[in-house]
Amino acid sequence: MNAKETKIKKALLLYSGGLDTSILLKWVPEKYGCELITLTLDVGQNSKDLEKIKDKALKLGAKKAFVIDVKKEFADNYITKAIKANALYEDSYPVSTAIARPLQAKWAVKIAEEENADAIVHGCSGKGNDQIRFDVTIATLNPEIKIIAPVREWNMTRDESIEYAKNNGISIPVNHSKPYSIDENLWGKSSECGVIEFPDKEVPCDVLTWVTNPTDAQNEPEYVILEFEKGIPASLNGEKMELWKLIMKLNEIAGKHGVGLIDHMEDRIVGLKSREFYECPAAIVILKAHKDLEKYVSTIHENQFKPLIDQKWTYMAYAGLWLDPLMEDLESFIDKMNEKVTGKVKIKIFKGNAFIVGRESKYALYDLKLATYEKNHTFNQKNSVGFIELFGLQTKMANQVKTNENLE
Repeated sequence: MNAKETKIKKALLLYSGGLDTSILLKWVPEKYGCELITLTLDVGQNSKDLEKIKDKALKLGAKKAFVIDVKKEFADNYITKAIKANALYEDSYPVSTAIARPLQAKWAVKIAEEENADAIVHGCSGKGNDQIRFDVTIATLNPEIKIIAPVREWNMTRDESIEYAKNNGISIPVNHSKPYSIDENLWGKSSECGVIEFPDKEVPCDVLTWVTNPTDAQNEPEYVILEFEKGIPASLNGEKMELWKLIMKLNEIAGKHGVGLIDHMEDRIVGLKSREFYECPAAIVILKAHKDLEKYVSTIHENQFKPLIDQKWTYMAYAGLWLDPLMEDLESFIDKMNEKVTGKVKIKIFKGNAFIVGRESKYALYDLKLATYEKNHTFNQKNSVGFIELFGLQTKMANQVKTNENLE
């Protein structure tokens, strides 16, 4: 429900502490004459002090400032689904920001209802995907809550936003020389704006905070072993740990070796093509390992069909349709296939690359006695003659027909 023509008494701001939402702490009460409360969710932001963000919100006029740790919920209920679906939008982006938005919207609706807020405010622009993810999820969970998106309304440029902050005494984490817009969570970091908007220019190293420049990474490889249980990482290097902790640890290990840099020309839902830059070290390693293990325990027919389901799931998540009934339908198939994705994968991490160098599973469809070329093999090679004859029969017949037509 749009709030433009409606009287607002109390609004909840999804507050990240960044440029746009910091400005909104001043802008929304001035524009709507309403009381403002804020909600900041800990989804694994590496570079932000959430208590300082809370204090800043209160100092700038928020009546209440909620900070809630949802790292475990994010990992267990959102990231797990992306792992099982091998989710890489356009074969590149691990949908890190995309899958955090429905969680944030869910909590925004919950707190807004508890605090009797009339509206939920977010800092998304009219050019991005996040506006869709927030608006659709909020409207689905509670159609009566109004949505305020001031950045769409005022159409202010990033430079103008920086000036507004300066003129209103609002401290912000960006400036004209480093105007990057950053979003972080357990599953990855995304960076936009500034030189990143020029596709022909290399992204400068001052953007990097999670991942070491591969050229500067250490000269010795590091091996890690991931153990999966029904498609979900359960231990790292033999140590069992909660998924959110495993991801944070793997972000450190893979990041220092330069793994996880993604420079991606992306098709947004609103029709724009945008250059996106991501740092997703743990996501890249886990997704590679999961896909390899899944392939190892599945038949050729499953391996050919599941990418179709994965691709649709990934698009739905990216497009903000997390609550669409089709997601449950797709996940029924995905979960069923992942029941046997149990085992260990060994990964060699070195200079920006993650190589799968070993895997094992009790559900493996590999049989050494059948596959080996040594004398103790059990595969009857003579059976291949008849198989080849039948396998290529229609191909041979079609070409014979074509040849006969050319002769007439």
